[in-house]
Amino acid sequence: MKAAVHDIFGEPVDVLETREVETPKPAAGEVLVRTLLSPIHNHDLWTIRGNYGYKPPLPGAIGGSEAAGVIEAVGEGVDGTLIGQRIAIAGVHGTWADHFIAPAGGVLPLPPQISDEMGAQLIAMPFSAISLLEMLQAKEGDWIVQTAANGAVGRIMVILAKARGINLLNLVRRDDAAEDLRAAGIESVLSTADADWTKAARDIIGSGRVASAIDSVGGEISAALVDLLSVNGELVVFGTATGAPMPLNSGALIMKQVTVKGFWGSQVSADMDPALRVKLITELVQLAASGQMVLDTGGAYGLDDLKGAMTAALTPGRTGKVMLKP
Repeated sequence: MKAAVHDIFGEPVDVLETREVETPKPAAGEVLVRTLLSPIHNHDLWTIRGNYGYKPPLPGAIGGSEAAGVIEAVGEGVDGTLIGQRIAIAGVHGTWADHFIAPAGGVLPLPPQISDEMGAQLIAMPFSAISLLEMLQAKEGDWIVQTAANGAVGRIMVILAKARGINLLNLVRRDDAAEDLRAAGIESVLSTADADWTKAARDIIGSGRVASAIDSVGGEISAALVDLLSVNGELVVFGTATGAPMPLNSGALIMKQVTVKGFWGSQVSADMDPALRVKLITELVQLAASGQMVLDTGGAYGLDDLKGAMTAALTPGRTGKVMLKP
């Protein structure tokens, strides 16, 4: 089968290559999935660079961690009626290939209302978003401030917060990104490129309680988020687009009794109660099937055009996940 393989860590556009490798066989409790579509996530790119929490064994690592596909074979102990089922899966390795192996207990059957494009990105980012929302202090009527609102998780958070009656202030770093969100019907959008954005933020929030702030950018904006938080609020660090240190004001942290904590979706998912996992996944499937949650795609590329796919995925301002399609 064809696969996107890297033998060393480095920039994906430089180290990934299309290669013929042996098609894997499912072991006990596993299924063999024929890939339909697989998204290119930021954490996939960080993994290939070697600076993510998980490092695949080298050489011969296959990229990708989420996909929509069709089960073609099952291992020992797995119900054979799963064969032919269209499914979604995340948190696996090697989905940038014609076929990949997945644990039978982790696959999510896709109803016909959910397209391949939706199914391929239904779990990783949406589940991170809904898991994050579930753990936040913010409740109905409260405010959440989020950076990187034009990213995958940011756009999904807009949908989830609205469904739960939570107010959301959406921050982006570019004026054109703000205009794109407003054009998509998203409210309370500000560009931090504007010198007076913090004043505008306070005008929007008014007397509301800012219970939570989500930062996916890092650097100076983290301090501004703390300033916007109400007493006993929380700053949750979800990512760092800039990689810059967070110069937090100790006075503001003390006087407001602000909590600062990180969020790593993989660890949160691993520690989650199975009943809660089912509840949150069910909520996502219902939102997707009803059309309330729409996930855009940024184009599909074949496994023979890895450089084009990686370049597209790293292009600023893109909307939707870039996909690999065997």
